[in-house]
Amino acid sequence: MSAPGPADAAHDREGHDAGAHDPEAGAALVEFLGTAVLLLVPLVYLVLTVAQVQAGAFAVEGAAREAGRAMVTADSAEIGAGRARAAAGIAFADQGFAASDGSVSLECSADPCLTPGATVGVRTRLAVPLPFVPEALRGRLPLEIPVTATHVATVDEYGKARS
Repeated sequence: MSAPGPADAAHDREGHDAGAHDPEAGAALVEFLGTAVLLLVPLVYLVLTVAQVQAGAFAVEGAAREAGRAMVTADSAEIGAGRARAAAGIAFADQGFAASDGSVSLECSADPCLTPGATVGVRTRLAVPLPFVPEALRGRLPLEIPVTATHVATVDEYGKARS
């Protein structure tokens, strides 16, 4: 047996000429990048959408809770309704939504509403828009996810009656 000569060094193990260009070189990298983009773009969009809906859920929960507190601590039902809407607007804004995007409805269990021991039901609703959807499509297709929350607040049982 003799040592491999210079003619053998020009060939690799599979018998291919080492000096020739392989047409498949780098193809795996291109295929990997193409597949990664095709999989990552929908995954990133899904994460952004879930985050937006979660922010909407936090907004309606906080708005309902704070609107109930504002209502039952007010001096009158009229003042309380205004305070409840303002508190809900702040809760919506805390999560990046406009106060006009959400709605608040109040329901009293007694008449007058702020009777000691009575309850005030608060329902908040918010339509969470899907991210990156153009405004032109929003009017034609349902591209919003409605999120609602309810909260029941009790008027202080030992306080004075307020109208």
